Amino acid sequence: MEPTESAAPDSRLRRRRVAGVWWERWTARSGRHPGAQEYVPHTAPQRAPLNATPHPTLNYRASAAPHPGLPDAESDRQLSWPALPAAVVAAAGFALGAGFYRAFTDNHALFPSGTVGWALAVLAGVIVGHLVLLGRARWWGGTGSGAALTLAVLLLYGWVPAGMVSLTVVVLVGIARRHRWRQGVLHGAVDILGIGVGALLLAACGRIPSVERPWTPDSWTVYTGPQVVLVAVAYLAVTRVLLWYLPAPRSGGLPTVARTALVRQGLVAVALLGIAPLICVVAVAKPILLPLFAIPLFALDSTLWIARARAEEQLRDPLTGLPNRQWLLERIWTALDDAERIGARAALMLIDLDRFRSVNDTLGHLAGDRLLLQIAERLRVALPRGAEVARLGGDEFAVLLPVADSTTSAARIARALVSDLSSPLDLDGLTLVLEASAGVAVFPDHALDAEGLLRRADVAMYQAKRDRTGVEVYESKRDSNTPDRLGLLGDLRRALDAHEVQLHYQPKVRFDGQVAGLEALVRWVHPERGKVPPDEFIAIAESSGLMPHLTEYVLETALAQVAQWRAQGLFVPVAVNVSPRDVHTPGFAGSVAARLARHGVPAGALQLEITEHVLLEDPQRAAATLNGLTGHGVKMSLDDFGTGYSSLVHLRRLPVSELKIDRSFVARLAVDTEDAEIVRCTVDLAHSLGLLVVAEGVEDDETWERLRDLGCDAVQGWLVAAAMPPEETTAWLRARGSRGWQRPAAALPAAATED
Repeated sequence: MEPTESAAPDSRLRRRRVAGVWWERWTARSGRHPGAQEYVPHTAPQRAPLNATPHPTLNYRASAAPHPGLPDAESDRQLSWPALPAAVVAAAGFALGAGFYRAFTDNHALFPSGTVGWALAVLAGVIVGHLVLLGRARWWGGTGSGAALTLAVLLLYGWVPAGMVSLTVVVLVGIARRHRWRQGVLHGAVDILGIGVGALLLAACGRIPSVERPWTPDSWTVYTGPQVVLVAVAYLAVTRVLLWYLPAPRSGGLPTVARTALVRQGLVAVALLGIAPLICVVAVAKPILLPLFAIPLFALDSTLWIARARAEEQLRDPLTGLPNRQWLLERIWTALDDAERIGARAALMLIDLDRFRSVNDTLGHLAGDRLLLQIAERLRVALPRGAEVARLGGDEFAVLLPVADSTTSAARIARALVSDLSSPLDLDGLTLVLEASAGVAVFPDHALDAEGLLRRADVAMYQAKRDRTGVEVYESKRDSNTPDRLGLLGDLRRALDAHEVQLHYQPKVRFDGQVAGLEALVRWVHPERGKVPPDEFIAIAESSGLMPHLTEYVLETALAQVAQWRAQGLFVPVAVNVSPRDVHTPGFAGSVAARLARHGVPAGALQLEITEHVLLEDPQRAAATLNGLTGHGVKMSLDDFGTGYSSLVHLRRLPVSELKIDRSFVARLAVDTEDAEIVRCTVDLAHSLGLLVVAEGVEDDETWERLRDLGCDAVQGWLVAAAMPPEETTAWLRARGSRGWQRPAAALPAAATED
């Protein structure tokens, strides 16, 4: 696994481990996910008509099924409370206990009796019922209506009766919402602390109200207004700041939309707290009218909820109704904390629709939007239990697996989703088939933070799109953007400029022993790393802008060596590998012809090897470039045949003169009848098209004999010779001379040695 920046001692993940993991443990039990604002995405298939239009606002609901592998309610009771919330609850409990103790010792009543007490109790009960019917808990603690009533009781009767009202509203609402008692108790404790701060400020102003000696409006003076405002602001600030800070250590703060909505709530809450003095006046003058305050409180509470809902719309994609990228990042952080806590893996997969732009260009954007709605619905239905889906924009979607059994299982789920998306879609009677590509990244194997996981899933997804494999799992060796590989890329660039990259040459030999040619293979010895595998640094060059430079270097070096050999009387063609990017570069054929002329090498002495990936990306442009090369007299060879997805129609149209069978088919040729049949068919196909056939990776005599029986034209591999530096290659060619290459006597069949 490549180390990421988050593994540093002072990294974001380390800080969350120290200061924020408790929050996930808390909210995982209470059902709340910070950053998602208690939204639980589709975790179970819900089939609906494909043309159903999602509601533009967020769909809040609780998931009836917990994530697989996460602790359930029973195990929840066995875990200790996290330190910071426990400290808040303990402080509130101590303060409330002290208040009760003082009330008992001073013979103070805990709550007003008579009409006032009943009226306040009825109003509190109505507020609780209203909030429960709304089905929404207050966001970050405190509803406007409950806060207004709490402040009014605090001003009139002191903080013990106010605490009782707060606990009634907050705890009952929290418990009524799917028995989230921890969340309710925490919010109640924060309210108690806010009430306590307000009571201390009242005491500093010389006001210590109680049930027996209320601070009635008829005793208010001109200085009362600032005092009430001070108490209200203190209560509001303490409750909001505490409940804002609690989740902040987990990921460095609330998301932008959460902060914006919190400010809106604060403004509305200030307006609601302005009703508190009116409640005090009515409670003293006509307490039986107190329940009528439910009407303005409900109206303003609804305004508060609307402000929150509008902010939360920013977390959802307006077209499909799925969560968006901002929501996804917050949810990934939560999933990583959960996975780290229980020692599990979490997986992220990015899914992109192939050639979706052509649908927009052909049928229009409205048709494309309707197809995206169908794709979104298919993803909802096909999601495994516990998975969550989001739309990142355009035709790109993300699926989060909060708990993944293994990298293999995550890849299997990705293949199932890609398969579902590849089923035919109906658009006004027109049947469309869209293919999809998916990239998978797994925590902690591939990344330790949300941004890293998202980026590496994106790298894997583009690998899948490029190779047309459907699904790819992230591999660090194929990622050119890791710090290690970026450093290697810079070193490779400097090595090319300093001519430190070498070419070795491996012979290709016919079955009569004659040398058919040489293949130029790149070798690089890093001054610190030693020998760097060609697959590693070539992949880095291909994924960056360095590949054309590398190709130019190889062509220049190889042609210079061919010219030197020809001057020494060694006339042997040399094959050079070129990448799809080279073939698709305008003017490539002309640049090759210019180099041949500059070195005085005939075009027939150069052979260019291409892979089947050239055919996948742009067959027409590839054919045009290859025709230009063959027009100059350069020979073409199709390398690694059988490992790609090229069409035989394209193969027939390409101007290649040689076909090389990949070593994966040659390795088990003598023991695997299926591989033998594939090789036989390939040889017959190539010969029918007038192509020579070369087998790569020949390492033993049995394979040699089998290939000769199958009609292969030439072989290449360690049985003949390994790739050699130019000096050794020269000696090897001179030693063979006109007699060609011969197998050692010990390697010949018994019948041959007897003769």
